[in-house]
Amino acid sequence: MAKLFYQGHGSFRIITEGNRVIYVDPYVGEGYDIPADLILVTHQHGDHNQIDKVTQKTGCTVIQNQEALIDGVYQTIEINGIPLQAVPAYNSNQDRDQSVGYILTVDGMKVYATGDTSTTEEMKEYAALRLDYVLLPIDGVYNMNPKEASSCAELIAAKHAIPIHMKPGELFDEKMAEKFTAKNRLIVKAGEEIEL
Repeated sequence: MAKLFYQGHGSFRIITEGNRVIYVDPYVGEGYDIPADLILVTHQHGDHNQIDKVTQKTGCTVIQNQEALIDGVYQTIEINGIPLQAVPAYNSNQDRDQSVGYILTVDGMKVYATGDTSTTEEMKEYAALRLDYVLLPIDGVYNMNPKEASSCAELIAAKHAIPIHMKPGELFDEKMAEKFTAKNRLIVKAGEEIEL
């Protein structure tokens, strides 16, 4: 069974049953020592793109927003048997031409890494994808607030919605996490690992 380790802020790691190691938006926290097969970067803000923090296997693939969104086309890619679809991500601090989210499938589980976003027009289509997990930013400063993120979670209708990116400068904030009231809420603290 795949495992997801939340490093804190917007950073997390997934390890598949086949021991493929994926990092999303590396920045802070612990757990970057397991060598990566794949690193995904949603955009170029410094709190999402610290690739050098990650130990990389020989042949590690790094996909950044500029490879995931080419000439306005969101790319569909398969890396080492892991299907990956780039999707729109944008808000008042994020230009939609320079930011993406990712929907990836690991061990039959569909995980939506939203990056920094507010509600997008495309989210209403995602319920049909039957996603298993969505990770939503909730800080209310650089992203949507917990109320909007809770509405997004209902719109997307994944089985589990994990609040992330809760407070500038913090790995995790319990009070903010509790304000995220989606019915499918799953709170994962920084430094915790869950089975997908």
